[in-house]
Amino acid sequence: MTQRLGIIGYPIGHSISPIFQQAALDHLGIDATYEKWEVTPEGVGDFVAGLRAPDSLGINITVPHKQAVIPFLDEVDEWATAAGAVNTIVNRNGRLTGHNTDGPGFLRALLVETGYSPTGTRALILGAGGAARGILMALARGGVDSLVIANRTLERAETLAKLAKDNGIKADSIPLSEDALTQAAASANLIVNCTTIGMSHGPDEHGSPLSAAQIPASAIVNDLVYNPLETPLLREATAAGATTLGGLHMLVYQGVLSFQMWTGQDAPVEVMSKAAFAEMTARGA
Repeated sequence: MTQRLGIIGYPIGHSISPIFQQAALDHLGIDATYEKWEVTPEGVGDFVAGLRAPDSLGINITVPHKQAVIPFLDEVDEWATAAGAVNTIVNRNGRLTGHNTDGPGFLRALLVETGYSPTGTRALILGAGGAARGILMALARGGVDSLVIANRTLERAETLAKLAKDNGIKADSIPLSEDALTQAAASANLIVNCTTIGMSHGPDEHGSPLSAAQIPASAIVNDLVYNPLETPLLREATAAGATTLGGLHMLVYQGVLSFQMWTGQDAPVEVMSKAAFAEMTARGA
C-alpha cells in the first residue's frame, strides 16, 4: 500500500516541500507520495480527521494552520507546546501527535552549516511574530545568554522579551530603528531576521533591516527568508565580512526531522538539500 504524506496551507502553491521530501522518499525506495493540499481554515478539522487512515503517515503544516490543527490532535509534544504551534503531524495506528521541528531545524542548520551553538551567546532577533517566537524558544532551550528583540511595534517585542525572561533568559526589546539596531547588533554573536523584509514579492523586497556598517564581521547572520536565496540582508552581511546563512537551510533541516519522525529512517540530507536548492534556482530565486 502506497503511503501518503504532504503539506497543508492556505495558500500552498509556493511550497517546495514536495520537491525535497519526494526526492528523499524516492532515494530510499520508500513507497510513499508527498503532496501539497490547499485547505481552507474551515476545512482543517475534517482534513486532520482524515489523517487517521491507515495509508497516512502524517503531514507538515504551514501558515495559517499551525495553531488551528492543535485541538484535533491526541497529543502535542513539548517543543510544539512551547512554540504554541505545530508544523508536523505523525499518524501512528490512528493516533495523531503534533510536533514542531522549526526550532530544532533552525538550531541544526546553524550547527551543521556554521558551527554555531547558542550556549553563552548573545542574539538579536528581528521581528516579533510567530516565527520569532519559535526562534526565541529554540535559542532559550539551547542556552543562549541574552536576547534582544527588535520590532516595529514595540509592544510585540516586549511580549517576546517577557517570554524570554520567563524562561530564564536576559532579554531586551527595542524598536526597529537605526540607532537602537546599531547598538544591539554591535554586540550580537547571532542575528536572525524573522521579518519579511527582503522577501521576493513582499512589501519591502529590496530592503534590508541592517546595513553592512551595522553588522559585526564576527557575527553570524541568519535570514529566515529563502526567496531570494541571497537576500538584501545577506548581501549586506557578506559585505561586512560576517558569516551568512539563508533560510532554505532551516526549511530543509526542519523537513529532515519531520521525515525521520514519519519513516523511522535517517533522512538523506544531501539529497534533500540539493533538490531544494535546485528548485529555488529553477524558480529564479
